[in-house]
Amino acid sequence: MAPKWWTLLVACVATFMLLLDVTVVNVALPDIRHELGGTFTDMQWVVDAYALGLATVLLASGSLGDLLGRRLIFAFGIGLFSLASLSCGLAGSPAVLNVARGVQGIGGAMMFATSLALIAQEFPPRERGTALGLWGATTGFAVAVGPVLGGLITQHLGWEWIFFVNVPVGVFAIAATLMRVPEGERDTSARIDWAGLVTFSGALFCLVLALIRGNDEGWGSALIVGLLLASAVLLGAFIAAELRGSQPMLDLRLFRIPAFTGAQITAFCLHASMFAMFLYLVIYIQSVLGYSPLEAGLRFLPVSILSFVVAPFAGKLAERLPVRAFLGVGLGLVGIGLLLMSGIDASDDWTTLLPGFIVAGIGIGCTNPPLATAAIGVVEPRRSGAASGINSTFRQVGIATGIAALGALFQAKLTDDLGPRLGTAASSGVLPPGAAHDAARQAFIDGLNEILVVAAIVAVVGAVLSFALVRSRDFVAHQAPAAA
Repeated sequence: MAPKWWTLLVACVATFMLLLDVTVVNVALPDIRHELGGTFTDMQWVVDAYALGLATVLLASGSLGDLLGRRLIFAFGIGLFSLASLSCGLAGSPAVLNVARGVQGIGGAMMFATSLALIAQEFPPRERGTALGLWGATTGFAVAVGPVLGGLITQHLGWEWIFFVNVPVGVFAIAATLMRVPEGERDTSARIDWAGLVTFSGALFCLVLALIRGNDEGWGSALIVGLLLASAVLLGAFIAAELRGSQPMLDLRLFRIPAFTGAQITAFCLHASMFAMFLYLVIYIQSVLGYSPLEAGLRFLPVSILSFVVAPFAGKLAERLPVRAFLGVGLGLVGIGLLLMSGIDASDDWTTLLPGFIVAGIGIGCTNPPLATAAIGVVEPRRSGAASGINSTFRQVGIATGIAALGALFQAKLTDDLGPRLGTAASSGVLPPGAAHDAARQAFIDGLNEILVVAAIVAVVGAVLSFALVRSRDFVAHQAPAAA
């Protein structure tokens, strides 16, 4: 097999692994919480630690690959990801698991940031569309099968094996990369933006930590106020560093293009709404409705399959119709889907969610391919790698902050509802059998209904802004084939 096909193979395998770990973990969270004795906050960090690792290191990893060699950084990222996966499976406490998940995200960022560059260097322009199409199909397949595969592994092998399976696959990918993938040219003038990396990572970590700990510590406490102030100061320092730096990891000048800004808002809102809600919907289906991990994964198939099926048609139509129409309508459908999921009653089964799953799945499929076109179609081809990296970063920032913010609202609603419900049940002086369970169930459902509405608002706001900002005249005309 020619080196270019080996390159495509290992890039697809690595991308499949890292994207699978975004979705596969969700259905295993109730089992992880039960076995490790974790709290609700610990479970949020299982997802957020991974997203933070990806988001904060993704842009810097691209520069590191240019400087030291993309193949080297790609192989190192696979090794780090595989070792962290082994540590996740062996973790005996939530703290160890979450640290390993953060390291796993860093390894995933190195893989993701260099995989497309490796494909681009091996395939000539006339073949690149086919290669990128196969790579894109791999990403869609990973998202589609993640919940089912996670449920299957968790139910029959144990939650540890959702991490252990990465190890042999990683060993194969490293061996194939070092033996079959050529090294490209290095850019000795490339520099790592350490100031941007440190300030961006610090700002995002402080914000997420404040959102997750706010209910427990008190929103007016010195710790939470200090974390929020630190996040604001570090964000200001990050902006200053990027504006002054000669080789910033985030080129803020790109945000002068309205369509580019609209693409980042779309990426953030899509992931802060629908994808962040997956965590809480999985907990509801498993912990409240009592479904097994595999049964829960199967119930997410309408979302996965519809988004997977609709995406190619949306990508093709976006070549002829305005991209902003797909972004606005797609995100709008996601918002409508989330609203349809709300209004759950204690007596309802999972089928109450089905209409919302169908509408949201269509919305995701309508949004993702045109979003990729908008993310890189408004810049010159030589800057498309940086633009794509920024868009991927906004996706992960959306997941991290969305899970933290929705979780904060959910916990506050749960606390406010549970006390009065238990107090009413015990007003006669005797707590009836099952009253505590019923009160907790209803409080959970009330909290879930509230954050479904909030997530819907986020999606609808994103739809309006994307429709307003993404203009056809901002697109670089000769970029269309590459984007497609």
